[in-house]
Amino acid sequence: MSEDKTPTDIIVQELEDLEKKDFKKFKHKLSDFRYEGTKRKIPRGKLENADEMDVASLLIEFYGEDSAVNVAIEIFTKIGLKNSAVKLQEEKETVLIQPQSTRSLSVATLSWKMTQDYRPKYKEHIREKYQLIEERNNQIGECVELNTRYTKLLIVKEHRDQKERKHEIRAKGKEHAEIMAKRASSTKLETLFDASGNRQTPLRTFVLQGAAGIGKTMLAKKLMVDWAFGKLYPGKFDYIFYINSREMNCISERRSVADLILNNCPDRNAPIKDILVNPEKLLFIIDGFDVLKFSFDQQESSLCTDPCQTKPVEIILSSLLRKTILPKSYLIITTRPTALDKLRQCLKFPHIATILGFSEEDRKEYFCKFFANAIQAKQALDFVKENEMLFTMCFAPIVCWILCTVMKQQMESGEDLAKSSKTTTSVYMLFLSSLLDNHSTSKESVHTDLKKLCSLAADGILNNKILFEEEDARKHGLDGSDIQSLFLTKNIFQKDIGFESIYSFIHLSFQEFFAALFYLLVEDEEKGCDSVTLKKDVNEILKNYGKSRDNSLTLTVRFLFGLLNKERMNHTEKIFGCKISPEIKQDLLKWFGSVAKRSCGLTFRSLQEKRFQLELLHCLYEIQEEEFVKSAMDHFQEIGLSNINFTKIDHMVLSFCIKNCRNEQSLSLNDCTFGLEEQEERQESVLRKLVPWELAEKEPKYSPPHLLCQALKDLECKLKKISLGCCRLTSACCEDLASALKTNQSLKELDLSGNKLGETGIKLLCKGLKHQNCGVQKLGLRGRSLTATSLGDLASVLTKNQSLTELDLSYSKWGDLGVKLLYKALKHPNCKLQKIKLECCLLTAACCDDLASVLTTNQTLTELDLRNNELRDSGVKHLCAGLKRENCKIQKLVLSNCYFTGVCCGAFSAVLSKSQSLRELDVCYNKLGDAGMKLLCDGLRQPDCKLQKLRLTGCGLTPACCEDLSVVITTNQSLTELNINHDALGDSGMKRLHDGLNSTSCKLQMLILNGEAIKRDGDGKGDEEGYNGDEDCNGDDGYSGDEDYNPEDHL
Repeated sequence: MSEDKTPTDIIVQELEDLEKKDFKKFKHKLSDFRYEGTKRKIPRGKLENADEMDVASLLIEFYGEDSAVNVAIEIFTKIGLKNSAVKLQEEKETVLIQPQSTRSLSVATLSWKMTQDYRPKYKEHIREKYQLIEERNNQIGECVELNTRYTKLLIVKEHRDQKERKHEIRAKGKEHAEIMAKRASSTKLETLFDASGNRQTPLRTFVLQGAAGIGKTMLAKKLMVDWAFGKLYPGKFDYIFYINSREMNCISERRSVADLILNNCPDRNAPIKDILVNPEKLLFIIDGFDVLKFSFDQQESSLCTDPCQTKPVEIILSSLLRKTILPKSYLIITTRPTALDKLRQCLKFPHIATILGFSEEDRKEYFCKFFANAIQAKQALDFVKENEMLFTMCFAPIVCWILCTVMKQQMESGEDLAKSSKTTTSVYMLFLSSLLDNHSTSKESVHTDLKKLCSLAADGILNNKILFEEEDARKHGLDGSDIQSLFLTKNIFQKDIGFESIYSFIHLSFQEFFAALFYLLVEDEEKGCDSVTLKKDVNEILKNYGKSRDNSLTLTVRFLFGLLNKERMNHTEKIFGCKISPEIKQDLLKWFGSVAKRSCGLTFRSLQEKRFQLELLHCLYEIQEEEFVKSAMDHFQEIGLSNINFTKIDHMVLSFCIKNCRNEQSLSLNDCTFGLEEQEERQESVLRKLVPWELAEKEPKYSPPHLLCQALKDLECKLKKISLGCCRLTSACCEDLASALKTNQSLKELDLSGNKLGETGIKLLCKGLKHQNCGVQKLGLRGRSLTATSLGDLASVLTKNQSLTELDLSYSKWGDLGVKLLYKALKHPNCKLQKIKLECCLLTAACCDDLASVLTTNQTLTELDLRNNELRDSGVKHLCAGLKRENCKIQKLVLSNCYFTGVCCGAFSAVLSKSQSLRELDVCYNKLGDAGMKLLCDGLRQPDCKLQKLRLTGCGLTPACCEDLSVVITTNQSLTELNINHDALGDSGMKRLHDGLNSTSCKLQMLILNGEAIKRDGDGKGDEEGYNGDEDCNGDDGYSGDEDYNPEDHL
């Protein structure tokens, strides 16, 4: 007989019904399983060769008879054998829980037996009813399993003070996730009713409060399903009944508690009297108390005590809440915080907990459940984490659902998330419309109440206020409206010896969204719902933000731009019944132009200023209207964003704006990172636990500047110059860069200095540079990653690219060999190079003969920079031999700190007297001495000397050379600038030079002496100015990128 069965019997029976592969799965899962936090688990060795009877015996041995069946049920569920789990649960309930005595049964015992007989049927009904859910966007008949969507929520019992709440509202991104994690206590559904603190008796009434969209209903349904599967409250509750508050609002007939119970049953034949015999075994879940339209202000005398007595639904619910009916039963009520005061009046000794939403780990779990494809889950999660505001809002399950739904649609249609993703504004709009679709009443009331909510939000933003008293809500007409309960959360804080109710938006970002909407909504005098206390002047808020860079206005201004997108303006009118003024768009464009021009006009940009420039680009990204963005970007001639670590969303924003540059702008990204490498490392450890890593590794890899290169390939992009110095780029980036070079014909200057591109990378880059469509004229590759092989590839570019005129290869380590590799290319008739910089390339005198040959052959080369190389006297003499030749076209020669002495100044003198092209000579920081200077002056005095600028800083000069220099100043008719900074010329020497400068025959326009720049005016007199350093000793033109870029810091 079934009554004689033991736990071992029913476990063996189910195991014997399994197929061989399923039994193997069962043992494998069991070997890794720990039951309800216990440390014990069955060793794998004991299970390896165990048959069905052995496994059952091991379950009893390790977990005891009471828990062995529960463990088996849970293992069946985990390996997807739900039918086996259900059958075992039913066997447990019908066989093991029955009384073992065969004595005559009392009436109560008979009732109990009948109840036990009905319970499996009821649980099966609950499983069927609640384990499948319809999502908001499902087609008719489409469902998903609740367990494939449900992810545990953070539930906390502790109360927050005002300071904690403010911190939580303001926090964003990682900081917000960390606060959520810290707030999480050990509160779980399993222990919800356990006695806690000083309370010895079990809790019978529990209130779960949470904002709209936080997952209250899903939690209630999950509770029903887990109980029906025997996972939750086994033995504690015989029955759990779900009461939908929205359905209660629609019932006009009289009802009884018995009727509410029967509404949950599979049929009307349920043994209602038997069910009610043990009220302490009953749990009622009232879901959505906040939507109930009843007053609940009845007198105690009007309530009922008989569960079978029919009364108006309001009386029945009030009786349940106040425990006049079934006082020993248990209650869980879910509600929004705004209805707490009303609920408290109905309850006796309730315990209240707050649903905070998803922790960071929970968000990851949700994404992995939503996307069956592990690669897609990882892509989506990575993308959202890069957008600080979206990741913050993912604490709300409904936001996770919206984002996952949108991204899944994009992936399935083959779209790239980085190119087609929703903006922050659009996601907030989807969130708000989703809440209104499912929770609000008429569009008319939404229209009216929305403006009041926006007024409250703007008032708070202007006054730096995020917690509102009830008086604030009343002042703006928000006393108990639907909108108020949707978007405001209520907090009860202790004040003196009492309490006060304080309202806040569910997150500061929502307050900022509604504040932006306040400034955009068209005035509607007929409806009289605009705030009478606030002036709507969008220019005022823009002016304040532009001047102060106030972070409290950053997101509000972003939303101003985002809400003015045409599609979203139409959406606002359709969903909210409110019109947005399109004229404000021109105000925004005018403001953008003024702050962009001011920012571009700064000679020095602080990191704060650069971040502000990036924030302006974020604003343009939000509006997503290319004509508007093009007009706005026309005001940005120089986009300087150096020293910024770009997130993926920053990268998307930059790329979107760059492709809309049509005015030959310059972009500097020196010392920036694009975040992809760090992100991959950060995600790896977590995702190994969440997804099959062998699948995740198949995800397409993109180089850090991939999106930027895609923007450069856009036909509308007319960017002229881009600097990517020291951006930690590697060979992986060069294919994208080469592809952009083959397409973009507007790009004239490219700087990739200080990056380890490697031989493979340089080879790929050179393919792009050799392409007929490449228009790059100026190329920077400063750094020590160029090898001899790379130079060979680069040499082929010089003979084929007809546009490249400037090349900077400074700080390379290939030495004289490099010159030999470039030698033939530089002499090739197709080489059009005009300027080449070889600073600090470990060159010696050995390469100077080759360089001299190049100087006499190449008819386009006009500038040669060899500073900081040990050329010494012999090397410089070889160079001078080439410089003297008639065919040499060099106009500017930089030889500072090249370790030569006055010995070679005779050779320089010969060059100066013969060269018809040399206009600038820099010999700073070489030991010329007075004797060398005398020889140099001989050449400067020659009538055929065409030199215009001479730099002699740090050449060991004394007052003895000043007589010769003074003569040069008064006789040379071409010299306009002379730099003798940092030399000990003494007072007598300085006087001689001043006398020469004041001569009427002097053509010199600027003389730089010991920190003073002396400029001649029109009448020949010199004016002294302070001079800070020597701009030419480290770079004649200065570096073409940002002012704070230094490649030596990265070598």
